[in-house]
Amino acid sequence: MERKQFNNVVENYNQHIFRFVYKSLKDIDMSKDVVQDTFMKLWLHKDNINVEKVRSWLFTTAYHEMLKNIQKKTRFISFDLEIHDIKSSQFIQESNDSKELIDKSLAMLNNEQKSIVILRDIEGYDYKQIGDILDLNEAQVKVYLFRARQKLRDSITELEQTK
Repeated sequence: MERKQFNNVVENYNQHIFRFVYKSLKDIDMSKDVVQDTFMKLWLHKDNINVEKVRSWLFTTAYHEMLKNIQKKTRFISFDLEIHDIKSSQFIQESNDSKELIDKSLAMLNNEQKSIVILRDIEGYDYKQIGDILDLNEAQVKVYLFRARQKLRDSITELEQTK
């Protein structure tokens, strides 16, 4: 991959990668760091990456970088504190805004489920592409997506009833 191709890739996918990561992390600075790390890795491996498969490579790398950042962050925060923070900051506040309701429901999913929902329903990837990105087979993607959507439906219903 040449410099011009790299610049085009950054320009074309920067916002997509950021949206994908931010939907999971909910932290602008950490999301920007993950995006930057992803593109740094792309530059370092530019000679070994097929330009036609760069989109999948970027999302896969961003997903793994995001998980590494989450692990770093959670090393310093106890599980109980994290649960308390999530409950107090995301679930106690009432809102009629459906986007906020969906965001709260997405926060209840584990990282893998959240990533699958975002990649499928927001970014528009097919099951095979999602499987390639997350290192899962298509059947696993379908099952995890089904379960994630069920969980989303249940949590949205539950959140609406608490209003």
